[in-house]
This record gives sequence, structure tokens and C-alpha cells, in this order.
Amino acid sequence: MPVELAVEEARRIAVRAQLLAAERPVGLVALVERLTVLQLDPTAAIAPSADLVAWSRLGGGYHPSQLDAGVRARELFELDAFIRPMSQLPVVLGSLAGWPVHRRHREWLEANDSFRRDLLAELGERGESLSRDLPDTAVVGWQSTGWTHDRNVTQMLEFLTLTGEVAISGRSGRQRLFDLAERVYPAGLVLPDKTAALRQREELRLRASGIVRKGGTVVPGEPYQADNAGVPAVVAGLPGQWRVDPEQLDRPFNGRTALLSPFDRLVHDRVRAEQLFGFEYVLEMYKPAAKRRWGYYALPILHGDRLVGKLDATADRKGGRLVVNAVHADQPFTADITDGVEAELSALAAWLGLDLVR
Repeated sequence: MPVELAVEEARRIAVRAQLLAAERPVGLVALVERLTVLQLDPTAAIAPSADLVAWSRLGGGYHPSQLDAGVRARELFELDAFIRPMSQLPVVLGSLAGWPVHRRHREWLEANDSFRRDLLAELGERGESLSRDLPDTAVVGWQSTGWTHDRNVTQMLEFLTLTGEVAISGRSGRQRLFDLAERVYPAGLVLPDKTAALRQREELRLRASGIVRKGGTVVPGEPYQADNAGVPAVVAGLPGQWRVDPEQLDRPFNGRTALLSPFDRLVHDRVRAEQLFGFEYVLEMYKPAAKRRWGYYALPILHGDRLVGKLDATADRKGGRLVVNAVHADQPFTADITDGVEAELSALAAWLGLDLVR
């Protein structure tokens, strides 16, 4: 029989699993192992998303340089715009067995096999390299309506990271450095078969989420679904079927206040956020300014087991200021919520090294 959960307990499971309860994790690598992924996004209206996610869990002891240091130390790896723990590399590569599955990708790789071999030979000779430093010997150019159009070297390197032949060895500023995977990944990797790897990824995903909706739209990168992991659950008053991590059941909860990235996995599934937390959210950076309700890069505000509002703020690095444009309350703020938000704002400004300006 499915586990029956009150909405409040389902929320607490989600918050606890994402390491946003009062007890903070220790260390970046341990954090990423638990969360499974840190999504990379270059938008830095306040700070890049991966850094905001790490700071919201680890606090002021976290420094953005730790991400690249973790990749350089081979404790973390970057793949497909996510930072992941090296301990989960076999599962990830195993789940990608047989890639590419799309005909367009497969045909482009087949037409450019000589180009692929050229790039591997160049990396073998040069060692880690920026994509712009590698020669383009493509036979057939990459066709796209987006920014990747005719960026043949970048596209081939992206594909070769997914086949496991090339790896991202680190970064020079914001630019990725590529090298042969055999120089970056541990020797003697034993990969699980694809079915087992996909199942293990679902289990890791559920452990990181605590509770997930069954079914729904599959998003690129790291999906929300974990339909075959954990145990079935129903949440009182909410539609659909759910899966819950049994290790999260019947555990105490002590919450805190946190400012979250718009890409934070607690709110990334917008349908789940609205169902569990009653939290409506849209990232408005692509909307005209006049049509924004909450701001260009509004940060969701967590207090205890509730998402209570959004913070509209901007890091003015030239002026040395963290400018708070507005704090949007989804519900009336109690004195406790106000104190928690004020403390987090001060902590965010201190972490960024900026003066707080309201």
C-alpha cells in the first residue's frame, strides 16, 4: 500500500533531502554527493547558480574556487552543464551507453568521423585545451538555429564528453578545458549495464529530492522523475502518484531560512513546488521589465518548511553593493520570518563582499 503523507510532512521530506534544514552539511564534495548535481548556469545577477546552491547549504565558508579545485582534484567532474561527484561517474557513464540515440546526432558523428579522430589526436598531443585552440576539420558543419550553429569544434567536444572519450579537465576563467577522458577519469572504471545504471540514477535522484511526482514532463539534463525508486506514496489533498525515499520517513525536522537559486532543485520542478508548497514561480529574466512581477533573477525564500516569498536583488560589483529592490511576500511575514530573511540578506552580502543597500 502507498505511504500516506500529510502535505506538511511531504514538504519537510523535500527540504531535509535537499540539505536545507537547520543542520548544515560539511564540505563541498559531500554536498554534491548528496545532491547528485550542481547545475551550471552563467547568469550572475547575484552569483552563478551553482555557487548560490552551494552557499545556501554550506554558508560563508564556501568559496567559488572550490568548484574548480574539486574538478582539478578529480573529486568532482563536469558533464553536460552539471557538476557531479566523481564517485557517481560509473553510474552516469553507464546510463549513457549507446549514446547518441537521436538520428540527427548519430548521422552527424558518422559524417565527421575523421574530424572526431583529428580532435582526439590533437588532444592526445596537446593535452588539455580550450575549444578555440583546436582545429576545425569538420566535413559537415553543425546546423542549428541557435548559438551552436557552425560551432563544430565545440559541438564535437560536447558529443565526445557524452560518449566518454573526452572529459572536461577544469576551467580557465569561464572557459572549459578539454582533455582525453583517460587522463581525467580514474583508471579501471567498471560501468554497470545501462538498465542498472538508469535505476541507480533514479535512486540517487530520489535520495536528493526526498519525494517526487510520478510521471510528468522529462526535462533535459537531469530529469525530476524517479518512477522506479523508493516506495509509492500519496499526499493528502494532492493529485497524482508520488515516490518517496523511505529513509526520510518519520524523521524529526528543524528548519531555517534560506535564499535559493532560481535553479535550485527544491523549486526546479515548478509543478511540484506549486503542489507541495503553494509556491508559484517563473524565472523572469527573459521577460520585458514591465511584465516582471518579482524581478529579473528573483531568489525564492525558504523559511522552515514553507516557501514564503521572492527576493529581487542585484549585485552591483563595480559599486560594491548588493542592492535589494524588493522582498515579495507570498504570505504575511511574521517577526520570525522577517528576522530570518534579514539575517540571510546580511550573510549573502558578506559572502559576496558587498555592502547591503535596500
